[in-house]
Amino acid sequence: MTQQPDRIPVLDHGYVRLVDSMGDDLTVVNAAKVSFDREAREFGPREERLLAFLGRQGHLSPFRHAFLSFEIYAPLMVARQWWKYVVGSDHTMDAWNESSRRYVTEEPTFHMIEPDGWRSAPENRKQGSGGPLPPGGGEDLSAELAAHYERSLRLYEAAIEAGAAVEQARVFLPAYAMYVRWRWTASLQSVGHFLEQRLADDAQREIAAFAAAVRTLTVARFPHALPALARLPDAAPGSGQGDR
Repeated sequence: MTQQPDRIPVLDHGYVRLVDSMGDDLTVVNAAKVSFDREAREFGPREERLLAFLGRQGHLSPFRHAFLSFEIYAPLMVARQWWKYVVGSDHTMDAWNESSRRYVTEEPTFHMIEPDGWRSAPENRKQGSGGPLPPGGGEDLSAELAAHYERSLRLYEAAIEAGAAVEQARVFLPAYAMYVRWRWTASLQSVGHFLEQRLADDAQREIAAFAAAVRTLTVARFPHALPALARLPDAAPGSGQGDR
């Protein structure tokens, strides 16, 4: 059997890495069985039916006894959207720790949008995106974006060279496109809810790409519990029209 990777590349510079996990499919089963003072030693068809019943009936607390810890490297626009999910979620025990440019001066990395990657604004909503822009328009925007990054980096480095504190020099960096690194630890229930939201058809494409990596890493550890918990599309990355 081919060993599943613990790190999956995403977009141009990003990745999702599974740092650690606690529990397996049987962990969820036995969290439910304790109500009847029972415990399963092996996972079989009966346990699979129990997981399906729990997910179908909305008995989700057993899924909170399994945890996963991820390290993510993604553009800040993805991180902030991800964080909105974490603070807005009613699932307990999520943890989030992010690298800070108050303390680190690693070389800034920016998400570059290629000429064929620009999307048009939708006609019927204020957020999200429509179809691709015409090639000519995308080429002009990509060239302007590259020049913007280059100028911003020069200003950032000049500020540091002039003796400015790093925590102030960082204001010259284009925030939304800059890559940041963080660790997210969450229960299996919380991960399942995140995947339902961020793999939906109207999810933003960039965060859907990261969610697809989370899904791959999670289902390798919980091949029965995750499908029982979350209704996920067959295709891993969402096509993405909105910014949920």
